[in-house]
Formats: sequence, structure tokens, C-alpha cells
Amino acid sequence: MVEKTVIKAKAKRHAVVDREHCAACGACEAVCPRGAIVVWKGSFSVVNDDLCVGCGRCSAECPASAISIEVRA
Repeated sequence: MVEKTVIKAKAKRHAVVDREHCAACGACEAVCPRGAIVVWKGSFSVVNDDLCVGCGRCSAECPASAISIEVRA
């Protein structure tokens, strides 16, 4: 039996949250098409890098401008 290894390529861009400016309003969570961003314990948003494709919807929706889209290293 031959085992196959599946390697998923991560998107070239991803969302990054500035936790000090995040208002934890949930606007980003509501617009993320991949479910990659959630508000953590009512404090700030957290991005799951494995799900984020860097589409920018969360950044555009954020009223606090606390989310930026960055290129992965």
C-alpha cells in the first residue's frame, strides 16, 4: 500500500489583527467567507491562518481599521 501525502499550499496573503485596536465587534467574523476569523472570548479577533485566503473582506468591514492584509513571508 502506498501512502499519499497531501500538501496544502497556503494563500499568498493573510489577515493580521492589531489586537490593541480591535473592538471585538464581530463584523469581520460575519463577512469571512471561509470562517477563518472569530472573536476570541469577547476580547479581540483571531485569524486561523490555515483557513484564511487573504480576500480582504474582513479588513474592508472592520470599523476600527484593526485588520490588515499582509503577504506571507
